[in-house]
Amino acid sequence: MVVGLFGGSFNPPHQGHALVAEIAIKRLGLDQLWWMVTPGNPLKERRELLPLAERIALSERLARHPAIKITAFERNFETSFTANTLARVKARNPHVHFIWIMGADSLKTFHRWQKWQEIARTFPIAVIDRPGSTLSFLSSKMAKTFDFARVDEDDSRALWKRQAPAWTFIHGPRSRLSSTAIRAKNGGSN
Repeated sequence: MVVGLFGGSFNPPHQGHALVAEIAIKRLGLDQLWWMVTPGNPLKERRELLPLAERIALSERLARHPAIKITAFERNFETSFTANTLARVKARNPHVHFIWIMGADSLKTFHRWQKWQEIARTFPIAVIDRPGSTLSFLSSKMAKTFDFARVDEDDSRALWKRQAPAWTFIHGPRSRLSSTAIRAKNGGSN
């Protein structure tokens, strides 16, 4: 089984997230995509977060593709760091082929994540294009560090067969929606 792991605060989730998930399912040939709603993000202000249960419910209403499974299993872990979560997922699911899914907007700052190089060496990564972030696949620190491991977009359907580090950048339709802009428009997170 090939499973995409799409983690984020989803604060709030929006159609741009759904578009990234659907592009990943189609272009990578995923059997499932685990939409991982995180309890928190060490790089973001916690007080701006909607309650976890609300973000889960909003994600469930938004993500209608039958291959998408909404989960918040990280709330049971004693860590908020992606590297630790991925290590646990890998250990608990040794026969599943995972691909880490991220929007290109996250790629720009990926080098600020704790143990970001370890993340890149855990599972192959698919970076899905986002407005204003297209060139990050050439200019980001992650892209430069792991340039040797970049897989051509035309070969992305076989990404799961690659041993990490391996990553690809997938172009496609893009949504200008952003959680930050939605929160600003609504006068904050709550």
